[in-house]
Amino acid sequence: MPSLQAFAKSDRKRLPFIETAYQISELANWLLTTAIAVIHSEMAFCGTNRGNWRDDPLTAQYECSMNEKLHTSATVMPGTDEKQPPELIKIAVIGDVHDQWEAADGLALQQLGIDLALFVGDFGNEAVEVVRAIAALDIPKAVILGNHDAWYSASSWGKQKCPYDRTQEDRVQQQLELLGDLHVGYGKRDFPNLNLTVVGARPFSWGGSDWKNPEFYQARYGIHNFAQSTAHMVTAANQAAHNTIIFLGHCGPLGLGDRPDDPCGKDWQPIGGDHGDPDFAAAIDQVRQQGKSIPLVTFGHMHHHLRHTKESLRTPLLVSPDATVYLNAAAVPRIIQTDSDRQRNFSLVYLRNGSVLQASLIWVDANFTVITEQILYSQPTGAIEG
Repeated sequence: MPSLQAFAKSDRKRLPFIETAYQISELANWLLTTAIAVIHSEMAFCGTNRGNWRDDPLTAQYECSMNEKLHTSATVMPGTDEKQPPELIKIAVIGDVHDQWEAADGLALQQLGIDLALFVGDFGNEAVEVVRAIAALDIPKAVILGNHDAWYSASSWGKQKCPYDRTQEDRVQQQLELLGDLHVGYGKRDFPNLNLTVVGARPFSWGGSDWKNPEFYQARYGIHNFAQSTAHMVTAANQAAHNTIIFLGHCGPLGLGDRPDDPCGKDWQPIGGDHGDPDFAAAIDQVRQQGKSIPLVTFGHMHHHLRHTKESLRTPLLVSPDATVYLNAAAVPRIIQTDSDRQRNFSLVYLRNGSVLQASLIWVDANFTVITEQILYSQPTGAIEG
């Protein structure tokens, strides 16, 4: 008896339904082949990487389950050229670097198996070589530059302290050219395989409700005030290819609290006050009113270690009534050397179906094993399987 495929190929004109039956059969064969391949690859993955897990068996089970979901959901369907968005999207947010970037950081990101890396800026005082190294990373990423990235160029006192001849070189422009469209300040970057767009806030932000460095912003961007700055961000969001928007800023938005330990709270004299960016907050509100989904707003600038006290740390995360997670990733210093180990931190965010499932701050050791994980937020339903 001939196979369904052969029957369909020979007699499609006579029986119109055969074409559909043939396609279903082809899809079934593809699904079976894919399932077998995934089982074999995951068995290999679990066997070869078990030594890098923590000793907790539940953690091992979770890691293997997570990788299986990411692997299977990113497989290409027959008849398409693009990957389907993974069921779980794993994002690493890298807080203020301040010259603490090493080749091991790139290896750690690869070992963590992330889908996207977001850099909140402050790579150093116009640290061109650090930016060069990050621009060269072979991972999906988006970047925004911070106030230290224009340390000698934005303010009059910074220009006076500049250690190089600004008439001969422009290190701000060098950083922008190295990053190209990776830099999302006043712009956006689409990630079709993840079904989301990263939109950048005002680059080089110092935070606060005073319009600082007006000559710098006028010369670089033709912007004179907060209202024009907001309009630039909203324009970028309107050009997004996807309805799901992640906002990436250096300083966070106004409105996250005025206590010194709030995500953008002022922790220097006089103590207290909201040091968030008002133009950033206005842009988020306008984009949300247009019907965009905003699961995550992430930033840095306001370090977790507080200036006025050593007794507590800054609150790194808040969730709005709209279910938007606001994450301050500035755990500085991000690399520490102990007597026996060199450790580095990353913030991890998991997205599922356009919402944040979990956010945490992790530290990895020299072998890129996660040695501590502070869960900052998890959906009440406990959506990540243990």
